[in-house]
Amino acid sequence: MNRRLLILCDPFTSPAYTPRVRCLCEQLNAQGWHIDLYTEQGEPLPFEHTYPIHEIRVYRTGSFAEWAVKSVLSLLFDWRNRYFSRKVRQAVSGQEYNLVVCCTFSTFPLQAALDVAREKNLPLHVDLRDIDEQAPNAQYQSHRQWWLRPFRQWYRNTNIRRRNAVIRQADSLSCVSPWHKAFLQAYNKQVSVIYNGYDSELFRPRDVRSEQFSIAYVGRVYEQPMQDATLLMQALQDINIPVQVNWYTNDAGQQRIRQLAGQYGVEQQMHYHGYVPTRQVPTLLHEASIVLVLSNTATVSGAHGIMTTKFYEALGVEKPVLCVRSDEECLAKVISETNAGIAATTKEQVKTFIMEKYHEWQTNGYTRQPINQEEKQHFTRQYQAQQFEQLFLQYMHEDR
Repeated sequence: MNRRLLILCDPFTSPAYTPRVRCLCEQLNAQGWHIDLYTEQGEPLPFEHTYPIHEIRVYRTGSFAEWAVKSVLSLLFDWRNRYFSRKVRQAVSGQEYNLVVCCTFSTFPLQAALDVAREKNLPLHVDLRDIDEQAPNAQYQSHRQWWLRPFRQWYRNTNIRRRNAVIRQADSLSCVSPWHKAFLQAYNKQVSVIYNGYDSELFRPRDVRSEQFSIAYVGRVYEQPMQDATLLMQALQDINIPVQVNWYTNDAGQQRIRQLAGQYGVEQQMHYHGYVPTRQVPTLLHEASIVLVLSNTATVSGAHGIMTTKFYEALGVEKPVLCVRSDEECLAKVISETNAGIAATTKEQVKTFIMEKYHEWQTNGYTRQPINQEEKQHFTRQYQAQQFEQLFLQYMHEDR
């Protein structure tokens, strides 16, 4: 049987360049699937790939004027999706596929994927990594739309309306948490949970002795109440051990942590770095004694179902995870089921966890979390590719 997929996805952007869809394509390609992936042209792609990536140039001059005009047209008339749709349909004219797949964190390129599926009379599967409703006022995506903040609510509602119009017509959906599934079933009953995860070929456990007991955070730092590192700062204020906290984040994130650390007098323990390439992340995690994950209880933050990739990468290398503050929801549940560490709700829990890992480091020169190995295997990118494959086979048109 021919297995030919047409995949449309949002642009590959740094620092991670959308690992979910990349790993999926690599795994399916290795299994003999034919993959054609279309995306918007952005920054040069720094990774190798065994499947074709077709980039469509949406912004031709790179000028602010062009960007502003096309952005307004996209807001009012969904111009970006429509332009991309026309270009993809021209490019795949005469090509035969079994299924159209759209992978996105927002609304682009959902309409384009629906247009292609309709034109070719093919089923459509939509994989949603994020949705606007998972955080209040589109806070989770606000860094991508800073210029829209004065009318963010209108933009959010417009995106939701456009998204729902497409997913109601999709043959199946996938999402990243049980909360997302429960929410999206109001629009389409065919929803499957396929968690985010880690690349088992890249994120492997390795015991690395280090001279310094350290806590590492790798990723974006969002504003409170989306994330809240207060429990960590309070715990560090109380304990008297030589601990170094390394922040691998952008300038805005560093500034937020500096302000918070200054309030608790622990600024001297903070060490700041910029983002690092994905292939350097395993080394940073191996060298760390604890991996920090920032969250907040859903009742305070208003955020739901956010399953950060950095948790899964820490799980892959089997480093102790300190989640502050616990979301008391999906993330805390997975941390407990995998025995990956602690999703803390009190300062005392944070202090106890840090001290336990400090004594382990003093004894061994490194730390290793006793992970539930059976549960861990459910969160590899390779396992998720198998889940996608079985899902696609249920819906795809055969013998085309």
